[in-house]
Amino acid sequence: MNVGIIGFGRLGKLLAKALARDFKVVVYDTLPLKSEVEKLGATWGDLSTMANQDLIIPAVPISQFESVIKNLSPLVKAGTIVVDVCSVKEFPAQIMQKYLPAHASILATHPMFGPDSATDSFFGRKLVLCPVRIPDDKYQSIKRYLQEQGLTLIETTPEHHDEEISQSLLLAHFIGRGLIEYGATDLQIDTKGYRRLMRILSTVENDTWQLFLDMNRYNRFAAQSRARLLAALKNIDNKVQTP
Repeated sequence: MNVGIIGFGRLGKLLAKALARDFKVVVYDTLPLKSEVEKLGATWGDLSTMANQDLIIPAVPISQFESVIKNLSPLVKAGTIVVDVCSVKEFPAQIMQKYLPAHASILATHPMFGPDSATDSFFGRKLVLCPVRIPDDKYQSIKRYLQEQGLTLIETTPEHHDEEISQSLLLAHFIGRGLIEYGATDLQIDTKGYRRLMRILSTVENDTWQLFLDMNRYNRFAAQSRARLLAALKNIDNKVQTP
């Protein structure tokens, strides 16, 4: 199987490195990164080259996803599988269904890991799968390959994914960004609890601000989850101040 990856950011690099071990991987990015791509065992291509691959992964920011799919859509060959890796699922699923031709298969996914947590192996990591529009034989083949890599697969709907992720990943990132804004840092006089809190900061500080904004803006459950957290913190603060 030939795999095309659009976008060579942190996640795109991780996927290219891993998939190049088993497949012929072609990478396209708007930046001139050909030499860096080839170092990972992949080859460099353009958008037209992407359209000829058996499986295409647009590993781009959520805010750029629609424009990438619109440009790719008229070029996609029959039987191609398009697999998104966004951290929200309803929006990309809707966009792919809206623009991609009926002869293209659609699989929405969310790798619950990143370059900081899965540098050497995907073993034991979680991967969410939302089969939007894909023949069962192709879907089962992809599942078998992923399970062979040691991944724990979670099959669900885009809506259920976004609702749960707004209470897990998004809140963790919100708290982490809050700690950064607060100026939290390692202290000599600390506790295990504080060190665990600092681990949240370390999980988000390497991710871009754009990713943080996109996760919140494109998940319709995010605002509600943030409001619940802020209301809970305010309630606790009021209790502390009450004589």
